[in-house]
Amino acid sequence: MPRNPARAFRGLPEEAGVHAFSVTMTDRFWERRDAPPAQPTDRLRLLTYNIQTGVETSHYRHYVTKSWKHILPHSERFRNLNRISALLRDYDLVGLQEVDGGSLRSGFVDQTQYLAVQAGFPYWHSQTNRRMGPLAQHSNGLLSRLQPADISEYKLPGLPGRGVLVARFGSGPRQIAVLILHLALSRRGRLRQVEYVAELVNAQPHAILMGDMNCQPDSPEMRLLTRLTALRDPEPYLASFPSWQPQRSIDHILVTGDLKVRSVGALRYPFSDHLPVAMEVSLPDGLRVLRESVPCAGPPREWPLSPSPRHHYPG
Repeated sequence: MPRNPARAFRGLPEEAGVHAFSVTMTDRFWERRDAPPAQPTDRLRLLTYNIQTGVETSHYRHYVTKSWKHILPHSERFRNLNRISALLRDYDLVGLQEVDGGSLRSGFVDQTQYLAVQAGFPYWHSQTNRRMGPLAQHSNGLLSRLQPADISEYKLPGLPGRGVLVARFGSGPRQIAVLILHLALSRRGRLRQVEYVAELVNAQPHAILMGDMNCQPDSPEMRLLTRLTALRDPEPYLASFPSWQPQRSIDHILVTGDLKVRSVGALRYPFSDHLPVAMEVSLPDGLRVLRESVPCAGPPREWPLSPSPRHHYPG
């Protein structure tokens, strides 16, 4: 399967109160200079969250009465993003869905970067899958306290506008891959996408898959995924949608069997129309990763700094 290398790997601006760094790329690897001290850990705190571009929804009627917020900017969006960032600070790896990559509705701000600055994450990546000019930039996002060895983007099969972001940590047989995705609305589309994602998962020695799957644990799509891969959903029936009256389990974190799940749950933080799902895992025996701690960005800002420069793979 041909690889689609990452568009960009970004650091945070120094003036935001977060340690800035320079990037050197050699054969798909980044070298971080002047990094803050990192601590080894054998546990990871994971979170997946569909944030609906920062629009808070607490009733079905809000899909109509607040529909204009999906097109136009408004100050409440940033206040809500600040509340979300306070939640994210407790986690090592965060997968985001329905983030805006910088358009009119977000004040031309990449929301993944904004949340990284506010929550004090040293590494972030935004994958824009559906570009609608100045109106919207539909994206997946990664926030990480671990330095990635490699980040790749893939387009999912089916109608355009869906993708999977793959971040790899470590190397060789000890490498851990984290896949972040948002599957299609139709079952037919999801089945095709699950088959594709299974190939990516099976190419990794250890894998974590998280995102808005748009399907329940007992659906044909989820059964197909667990049949084709070593992924498992340790607590599949965690209702996460709608956030104000959760009834459907469509947001998932799945891990391969060599990762021990210590805790998992849907969190009652109704800042979107979905609830976030969190998990803590223990790594296989002898496997450690380096977790970096950086100072948080200080007082929340209504408007973030300009995006930092983008660093591309050669070629």
